[in-house]
Amino acid sequence: MPDLAERLADVDARIAAAVRASGRAPDEVTRIVVTKFHPPELVTRLHALGVRDVGENRQQELTAKRAVLEGTAPLRWHFIGQAQTNKARAVRAAADAVHSVDRARIADALHAADPEGEPLDVLLQVNLTDDPGRGGARPDDVEALGEHLLASCPSLRPRGVMAVAPLEEEPAAAFARLAAASATLRSVVPDATWISAGMTGDFVDAIAAGATHLRIGSAITGPRPDRG
Repeated sequence: MPDLAERLADVDARIAAAVRASGRAPDEVTRIVVTKFHPPELVTRLHALGVRDVGENRQQELTAKRAVLEGTAPLRWHFIGQAQTNKARAVRAAADAVHSVDRARIADALHAADPEGEPLDVLLQVNLTDDPGRGGARPDDVEALGEHLLASCPSLRPRGVMAVAPLEEEPAAAFARLAAASATLRSVVPDATWISAGMTGDFVDAIAAGATHLRIGSAITGPRPDRG
């Protein structure tokens, strides 16, 4: 298997090609490397290769890695996992951006964790399926959730929307719905321009649909370690 530097370079080349094909500027797209289950040492190696944005799915892992690496590898930490109210304080303490605000209770808990602190960048997670059990707000609820953040959560800074494309349909169609949700949010928060979408298998479609932040894991990091 190619080493870490080669995998990173390959993915970055594919991202650059997709950005050119979509007629967008290179600086419009941020690549977040998802390091779920990998040790802090891998994150240090990524930092040495120029990576500055790292994503984690689990609060405990985010907290632990940031504690180990703080001061040695300056990074922007993105929490991309399902948010829970009982972990909101820990998430807020460790994350620079939270991609998974999908209901008012989560927003309220993140705000209450540090109401006078530095503004926290948040994205509204959108459910692109008809399954209410999947994480994310319904597209019809995005406007109201954005209004709630503005009215009740001044320590949160709405940046945009996030979603995972369903496996059962073509990602381009799903990302088109996310782009529509982004437009809805911007009608309430004009500068909420981030669209967090696209993973290893579908980031080309995400870029074509306007994604600004890609969440890419194993294509860069390699297989996740056996957790035993």
